[in-house]
Amino acid sequence: MLTFPKKSKVGRIMPKEAFYKHLTLKGDIREKFVSDIKRIVLEYKLSPDTLNMEKGEEVAEILVLSLELKKKELDYRTVEAIARQNSHKLLFIIKYQDLVQLSLYYKKIYKTDWIPEQDTSLKVTGFNLDSVWNGLVEQVAVREDIKITQDNISVSERLEQQERIIKLQKEVDKLEKASRNEKQPKKRFELYTKLQDLKKRLEDEKGD
Repeated sequence: MLTFPKKSKVGRIMPKEAFYKHLTLKGDIREKFVSDIKRIVLEYKLSPDTLNMEKGEEVAEILVLSLELKKKELDYRTVEAIARQNSHKLLFIIKYQDLVQLSLYYKKIYKTDWIPEQDTSLKVTGFNLDSVWNGLVEQVAVREDIKITQDNISVSERLEQQERIIKLQKEVDKLEKASRNEKQPKKRFELYTKLQDLKKRLEDEKGD
């Protein structure tokens, strides 16, 4: 469930046409906006007055928008366009029937898996709006299946490390497949050597 203060609840439907008129969207993205999204609701406003805390150096207000979809399909370029052209930080609750996906833009689009709405978990934590936003980014963008043992690193550093781990893991998987399929002993040994080097780099990156 979303554990946001009651004072931050808005629940205001935002007319789609009025909403996208304020956005600069390419033709195909505009079409996707119209075809994919059924309804937009401003669910919460996280601000100094609704959270009883100071604004941050970078974040003055966070808006939580729900996007109700017509089908379980969304062009995430739409989400990115909305986020990048808005002066507020935006958290998206993407809904289809009884399923929910959380998404936000932090240098790139991040999104969770689809989960039942009643299982959605998101908390507001922090001492100012900068730390609240970082906490939301961490809850949405940091993957639980990628273990990083380093402590005391920023959310930005954690996500950069996560991206490096994902990239290295893909390279390891690709080399493992190539090594299994290689028939020539010499080439197989070369692939094996490269694979061991990649695995070592992956272990070092994870901090294993």
